[in-house]
Amino acid sequence: MSVISYRQALHDALRSELVRDENVFLIGEEIGRFEGSYKITAGLLTEFGPRRVRDTPIAEEGFTGAAIGAAMLGLRPVVEIMTINFSLLALDQIVNNAAKIYGMFGGQSRVPLVIRTPGGGGQQLGATHSQNIELYYAFVPGMKVVAPSSPADAKALMLAAIRDDDPVLVLENLALYNSTGEVPDDLEPAEIGRATVTRVGADITVVAYSRMAAVALEVAEHLAGEGIDVEVVDLRSLRPLDRDTIIGYERRTARSCWKTTG
Repeated sequence: MSVISYRQALHDALRSELVRDENVFLIGEEIGRFEGSYKITAGLLTEFGPRRVRDTPIAEEGFTGAAIGAAMLGLRPVVEIMTINFSLLALDQIVNNAAKIYGMFGGQSRVPLVIRTPGGGGQQLGATHSQNIELYYAFVPGMKVVAPSSPADAKALMLAAIRDDDPVLVLENLALYNSTGEVPDDLEPAEIGRATVTRVGADITVVAYSRMAAVALEVAEHLAGEGIDVEVVDLRSLRPLDRDTIIGYERRTARSCWKTTG
């Protein structure tokens, strides 16, 4: 068991999959020589070379489309989009190609593609860099969307996303990159579509994801000192959504509160 940052957990997941599967490669703006805007890909160009860690021009639609084509031919690309706001520039590729090819081709072609991108406000980056639009993708048939709130989940969900045969959007959060937590050395990939209960309580069930799941857990511990027993359900996956866990725990307390970043 190691205590590492959310940032390091993502890095370690990418590195382990590059080692495990030669079909995995990374592609995106400034991920190689500059090592990524948030240093998730630090050192990977040096270790794996430009064939596996590919810098691109500032052209989200272009490099996302190239990654979709590579995935259709059997590779497993991991696309970094610098912020989720910039994914709007690749919307047609994501929604009308990546998400729909499997169904439109009658199951003859899979798209094992990962798009990893940070979201979240409160970082003094301005309105066009601070939107939370991940819920839109959660309503797109053919997409899977995961949103880890801890270093352990960041690593486990990234491993699962890369090994999945469908397109997966991995939502990171700018405010979580420096957070730390325990990560098992023998961590297995998570099950996409499975929520987790991070705190059992009797008075009210709080449902959240990403940074708000971490905040909800902190608030629950504080309220425990005031005699309020809060239960916290971390969604982890926005699509597919674990309705059984959500409904089951909401019924237990008969009170529910959902927390999102607006």
